[in-house]
Amino acid sequence: MLKSGYMLSVTAFIGCVQTCVNNGRLDTLVSIIEKCKKTDLNKSLHPPWRVCNFIAGVAMQSDNSDLTYYVLEFMAKWIARGEIASPAVLLSVDEGLVVSALGTAGRTYNSRLLDGSWAVLKRSLRQKKVPRPESYIAKIYAHANSGNLQMAFSTLQDFEVDHGNSSEDDGEGLFSPFYSLNPLVVACSKKGFTTLDTVYHQLENLSRADPPYKSIAALNCIILGCANVWDLDRAYQTFNDINTTFGLTPNIHSYNALICAFGKLSKRDEAVKVFEHCIGLGVKPNMTTYSLLIDAHLTTRDPKAALAVIDDMIGAGCEPSKEMLKKVRRRCIREMDYQSDEKVESLARQFKIRMGTEVRRDLLFNLHYITDYS
Repeated sequence: MLKSGYMLSVTAFIGCVQTCVNNGRLDTLVSIIEKCKKTDLNKSLHPPWRVCNFIAGVAMQSDNSDLTYYVLEFMAKWIARGEIASPAVLLSVDEGLVVSALGTAGRTYNSRLLDGSWAVLKRSLRQKKVPRPESYIAKIYAHANSGNLQMAFSTLQDFEVDHGNSSEDDGEGLFSPFYSLNPLVVACSKKGFTTLDTVYHQLENLSRADPPYKSIAALNCIILGCANVWDLDRAYQTFNDINTTFGLTPNIHSYNALICAFGKLSKRDEAVKVFEHCIGLGVKPNMTTYSLLIDAHLTTRDPKAALAVIDDMIGAGCEPSKEMLKKVRRRCIREMDYQSDEKVESLARQFKIRMGTEVRRDLLFNLHYITDYS
């Protein structure tokens, strides 16, 4: 029909959509849309709004970036058409859908979908409110995953402007390099110290610009990036530069990143000193702090010290997680510290945590390796 130059009706297009979706032929649907865009009769095709939402859901589940982009393009046209209608019909794309689209853009390295998704979101918000933190985090992920660090840090700057003083906190913070900003950390440490040094010098130059841009969140990403490449000297130097070079005050995420760097190199005593210094300054530790400190003790095969940290954590009003207790129990068994193991079981009962068994791990641990190949 399209090759013969006929006009494709909306009903026929919906039928094509249903057939392609049922048969898993999303690439065929992309081809149909592209052919419609190239013909004068069909380039004005606008599927109904509900059909656009349906196609978007299917496209993002399959990580089909081209189809997701075309659907968002249809939605943008509907928004523009509604704004000039009389009376005006103000359509808006659900922000959760845009977050999913940004995730698809990050996984498929599609910069066109990334830019299109953000443009549709800004058009939907109509400058009446700022994008939610989830939208910024998804955009940072997409840029970081595609290796565009300059745009990722630019998005982080906008994120800090809009939500830097937000009370909407998940307990670990919106700007934690261990969670929300971890894609940025991974991107910074992907090529080792070369990328880390480049990012650091760019931040140093921006701190002297007019107006200056100084970001504790960005510096925390560099510290954790240094920890990821086992470069303790760079991590410690960057931590010191937070105050001496940038004139900022380290926050709990800064201390956590430094504790992580010491813990990775089995420098348990230094990690403990960082923790004590943090407490002495009145900085409140979070779950990540305690978890990193427990890992540092377990690395040096000291389950009793790890349990002491859990006691301090409980005293501070935090509850141990199942994964945390399982790690401690595993170390107790391997060190044959049955007294500490009983305490772990007691904590599990106290907080109603079902520990379960570790049959597969025990099988590996109890294997008797034979070196005689005769």
